[in-house]
Amino acid sequence: MKIIVGLGNYGEKYKDTRHNIGFITIDRLASEYNIRINKKGNFSFFGKGVIEGEDVIIAKPQTYMNRSGAAVSSIFSDYSLSVSDLIVIHDDIDLAVGKVKKKIGGGDAGHRGIRSIIESIATSDFHRIRIGVGRPPKGVEASDYVLSPFHRDELDIIDGSIEKAINLVKEILKTNSH
Repeated sequence: MKIIVGLGNYGEKYKDTRHNIGFITIDRLASEYNIRINKKGNFSFFGKGVIEGEDVIIAKPQTYMNRSGAAVSSIFSDYSLSVSDLIVIHDDIDLAVGKVKKKIGGGDAGHRGIRSIIESIATSDFHRIRIGVGRPPKGVEASDYVLSPFHRDELDIIDGSIEKAINLVKEILKTNSH
């Protein structure tokens, strides 16, 4: 079993913000594979299904971003998962809007959700899919920027980014299946 976690902040206020691109991607992935995110537990809303022949749990932590690790470690405990079974999808201000990259391990690059996960599971060696949301304009704090919605002219680009991220999830599942 693999777990795919999209990072974001719960609540209507944050629904379409840059910081919630992980949630947005999880919703699209769930829709594509007819996985209902209808269970609540482990500090998350989650669903179970099959993607690329692999049993998966897809989850949206219902803690704030900087406490995402509580959800991930709770799921890990309940399902006896290995760090190699974890895929985290999150926003990245160090990547331009439209860029999507995958990586395993490394630091948190200032992302508090990733920092929380690393601290909670005591390793950074998990799969990450980083979706670029761009840098804040001059004079705008990063925290304010990531909590703002995408500009209208970015929406098609972001839509493409979500597709790229989903394709990377599939690629990881195909190459890391048991």
